[in-house]
Amino acid sequence: MTGRAPLPSWQDDLPGTLAACWSFLARGVADRRSGFHHPVISSIGLDGAPRSRVMILRGVDIAARSLRVHTDMRSEKIAEWRADPRVFILGYDAGQKLQIRLLGRVSLHHDDAVAEAAWQASRAMSRVCYGTAPAPGSEIEAGDAFALPSPDDAEGLEAGRAHFSAVVMQIESLESLYLAFAGHRRALFSWNAGGALTARWLAP
Repeated sequence: MTGRAPLPSWQDDLPGTLAACWSFLARGVADRRSGFHHPVISSIGLDGAPRSRVMILRGVDIAARSLRVHTDMRSEKIAEWRADPRVFILGYDAGQKLQIRLLGRVSLHHDDAVAEAAWQASRAMSRVCYGTAPAPGSEIEAGDAFALPSPDDAEGLEAGRAHFSAVVMQIESLESLYLAFAGHRRALFSWNAGGALTARWLAP
């Protein structure tokens, strides 16, 4: 008995690996213990330098190959994505021993049905983040020199709707790295403009 965890059934199967990755991402939306609940999302800054943030994964649409996060329209990443919509997403779940890297392009939704549905599905604890004053990134005199509406203040929470944006990331490639004592497995999946999939193994 080695005590080692059994290898997953999908480790040597490309379609199975892709399906497992999407399943883990989808699970990360609701499971706060999942490493995929809070991926690192990177963009290109207005100065050409990379920018990375931890964001909460709010939605996954496997059929559409898209992920969704939420942000404040006043944040600097909105201007960055308007200038260059490319986005890189990195997630790692230690329990699954799985790293997933995704490349895609964002579409911003502020005053449309996508944003409204996302806002209505958000809890009060999440909505308070969009009612802050001053705007995110503003210089302040002290660490606590900003205001948040109370979760019990319905009018204050709704005021934050004007700053709320749903960000949908259309995925163009997905790379997985499964770490195993017996041998790592690395795979790359990419889709062309017509949606055709190319899948191949890579050396870890």
